[in-house]
Amino acid sequence: MTQISAPPSPMPGNKPVKFFARREKIYPRKVSGHYRRLKWLAMIVTLAIYYLAPLIRWDRGSQAPDQAILIDLPARRAYWFFIEIWPQEVYYLTAILVFAAIALFFVTSLLGRVWCGYFCPQTVWTDLYIAVEHWVQGDRVARQRLDKMPLCLEKIWKKGLTHFLWLLIAFCTGGAFVFYFNDAPTLWQQLLSFEVSHTVSGFIAALTFSTYIMAGYAREQVCTYMCPYARFQAAMFDKDTLIIGYDPVRGEPRGKHKAGTSWEGHGHCIDCTACVQVCPTGIDIRKGLQMECIACGLCVDACNDIMDKINLPRGLIRYDTEQRIESKDSAKNQSPRIWRPRTFYYLTILCLVAGLVIYGQLNRKPFELHALHSRNPLMVKLADGQIRNGYEIKILNKTHEDGSFSLRVENLQDAHIEIRGAGHLSPENLEVLADHVGSFHAFVSAPAQKDTPSDIRFILKDNQTGIEETYDSMFISRETK
Repeated sequence: MTQISAPPSPMPGNKPVKFFARREKIYPRKVSGHYRRLKWLAMIVTLAIYYLAPLIRWDRGSQAPDQAILIDLPARRAYWFFIEIWPQEVYYLTAILVFAAIALFFVTSLLGRVWCGYFCPQTVWTDLYIAVEHWVQGDRVARQRLDKMPLCLEKIWKKGLTHFLWLLIAFCTGGAFVFYFNDAPTLWQQLLSFEVSHTVSGFIAALTFSTYIMAGYAREQVCTYMCPYARFQAAMFDKDTLIIGYDPVRGEPRGKHKAGTSWEGHGHCIDCTACVQVCPTGIDIRKGLQMECIACGLCVDACNDIMDKINLPRGLIRYDTEQRIESKDSAKNQSPRIWRPRTFYYLTILCLVAGLVIYGQLNRKPFELHALHSRNPLMVKLADGQIRNGYEIKILNKTHEDGSFSLRVENLQDAHIEIRGAGHLSPENLEVLADHVGSFHAFVSAPAQKDTPSDIRFILKDNQTGIEETYDSMFISRETK
């Protein structure tokens, strides 16, 4: 039997083996260009939506909150403009999650990792934090010099101001997130007067800390080690998927080039490493498609700027398909095949899910009925020989107006319904408050049935609109054939 020996211990004077490399801090250089402007636009739009959306009002009547987007946990309701989701309608939440996942697949198959590069929250807040660094500490070289500088007044105030602004952004981020679960104007007044609850304060503190750590320190490590999307994106990529790529046919062999000399025998890449210096994940795109690449396009802007300076055509690094980048013939002159069978598959599923949600909303009834048979006892035999079954009736009034309902039972001969509870209750007038669940104890009495259990149907009718809702249950009798 083969024995596995332990690894030899390091000899005196030898350095111990390191299994994990220390993270090298990335100092992205400032760049301008088409894709950088798109990223600024995406950042402004997404941050404006995130911070301002809780302030939008939506009139739902006096009995419902007027915040357009609200997750009301105490009332167990979710509001999104004209859509209102109850706990019993969790299938809507499932449909929304499925729609979001398929939409991500569709966008990836169509435009590559555009979500990662422009709209992912980690990317947006990291870009914002890097912008603060640029504003306070300077560009790439200045930040590197500041980190190597011994502790001094300049380093203290620049680093201190940077972290103060980071914490301020993180606090606003945590506070805005809590607004989605509370009435925003009310919570804002409570924050100003320091009267928020411990629960709200705890969530704001936790979200402030997580934003500060993720955007300020973790940054590209979130994309590389924590996010699963980079791992399974290969299942959605093919030769015709749009990616950020380096053209080796045109660029190689790379090397330094003196102005005025011939390009014969030399590629257009002058090995300036501008594409590496601007990359927020610190990769070299010239090594080919990599998991860490988030397709932000900043390397394209940097390379195009260099090409302009040395009077060469743009596009050495470009947004293109792998097939066109690797091609050496006329295929580069053809348009990319953005629309392919898989994109149509994803689009079909998207339309199907969206159609089901829209259909469900258009046919959503304003109330629901549930009738739960009492188990203890299952039935009671009355003095007159009739059999009585008890039921727990729940009426969900999803409207924002008080409702009056009438209840009857079908498929049970000579049935009689009695409602018991506080006060005098009649099955012809069951009142349920707006946006509430009404609970009633109903007793159905009928002569003993030959078949037991017998299928019966409860019918609930809105006395104002005439809309009816049914619920199938059973009536249990001891008498059998």
